Amino acid sequence: MKQKLISLAIAGVVLGMASIGTVHAASDHAQSSAAVKYRPDVTFTLRTDIADGKLVFIGESGDIKGKVNPQLKVAEGAVVQINLVNGDGAQHDLTVPDFSTQSNKLNEKGASTSVVFRADKKGEFQYICSLPGHMQAGMIGKIIVGDTVAPAAPKAAEVARSPLEVGQPVGKRGPEVVNVNLETTEVLGQLMDGSTYRYWTFNSKVPGPFIRVRVGDTVNVNLANAKDSHMIHSVDFHAVTGPGGGAAVTQAAPGTGKSFRFKAMNPGLYVYHCATPMVAQHISNGMYGMILVEPEGGLPKVDREFYVMQGELYTTQKHGTHGENEFSLQNLLDERPEHMTFNGTHDALTKTYKMEAKVGETVRIFFGVGGPNKTSSFHVIGEVFDRVYSMGDLTSAPLTNVQTTTVAPGGATMVEFKVEYPGRYILVDHALSRLEKGLAGFLYVTGPENHDVFYSAAGPDPKSGH
Repeated sequence: MKQKLISLAIAGVVLGMASIGTVHAASDHAQSSAAVKYRPDVTFTLRTDIADGKLVFIGESGDIKGKVNPQLKVAEGAVVQINLVNGDGAQHDLTVPDFSTQSNKLNEKGASTSVVFRADKKGEFQYICSLPGHMQAGMIGKIIVGDTVAPAAPKAAEVARSPLEVGQPVGKRGPEVVNVNLETTEVLGQLMDGSTYRYWTFNSKVPGPFIRVRVGDTVNVNLANAKDSHMIHSVDFHAVTGPGGGAAVTQAAPGTGKSFRFKAMNPGLYVYHCATPMVAQHISNGMYGMILVEPEGGLPKVDREFYVMQGELYTTQKHGTHGENEFSLQNLLDERPEHMTFNGTHDALTKTYKMEAKVGETVRIFFGVGGPNKTSSFHVIGEVFDRVYSMGDLTSAPLTNVQTTTVAPGGATMVEFKVEYPGRYILVDHALSRLEKGLAGFLYVTGPENHDVFYSAAGPDPKSGH
């Protein structure tokens, strides 16, 4: 009923207008009387809200209902009304800069306003919240006027590594000879919807494969550089005792291969990466991964294991630019990444792959930072790490009851926690500006609610009966 009253009130404002020129755009006195409108040709209603850790507009009805920052399609010359309802209680407005249109500011949850303008030019235009930081936080959508057809979003290879690819636990087996085959490739990959990037990879995914051995194993590393590569590539394992961690003997030109052998002497979780000059560029472009050297007897059994690595991309184009994004040497040297990713892309852990667990299960995350430059403050919103194996150390006693853990570039950690309440939990770097550059992942937990663990006052309390 409240929403209906809001809509009626807004409609009354529109019906009472002498002409749309008295409100917002298209107020030229030269317009003929035939252009005067007392009703809009098309009406949209948007609600402000928070979704996926961002501030957003959400469609309230019709074809846009439930859609985040929906695309609004209108005919050229149409009179457009956009209603805005405050759904989250923060201050917001609605601005359409290309049509010189801005609403008043809404300050309270449930408050509403509207803008009306004539879409008198053909093309694609933005609607935003103009409050400082709100557009950057996600409050931006698109208005398409006329029969404009947006160019097809570029499609490229899926380079994101599945977080489920964690290999087989070593269990209680003795030392063995393990063969590791790596191919270095240069792949045009999908960075995000509408954007691509030319990644350099191990085995055509970012990060490279999760390698799982045990202390005492003899590891044969075979590195092949694809024939169509343009660059020399190599591999440096932080778990290796030897020249360059293997990099000194694996500098492979396109179409060639190199091999070496090492003894896994130190249990722990270690990063590997390309170490061909300039090393930071090779790493940034996606050439990093992790090797787990399990202690004798293996790791304790858990219900779920996930493989997650954080990386940075330094592009000439600004974050969000459609088309192919190109590497920027200057931004790399200035340590100013335009994109930050989990498992190589913006969507890897939010859309491409689904991390799931059930209430009561214990989750283990193998987490590393490829970098090459930024330290991570790894955090799962809504959870506490029961155990943190700091710096990838698997033989010392773990830290317990940790909220956020620091992981250096080229470093790793292993965290474990029991999930005790259903919901969607967000993986972040708690340097939270990086969320706006693409750094987010979701862990979906299903199962029964336990009101001793968490209870929302939005519903009845089953214990009190009120």
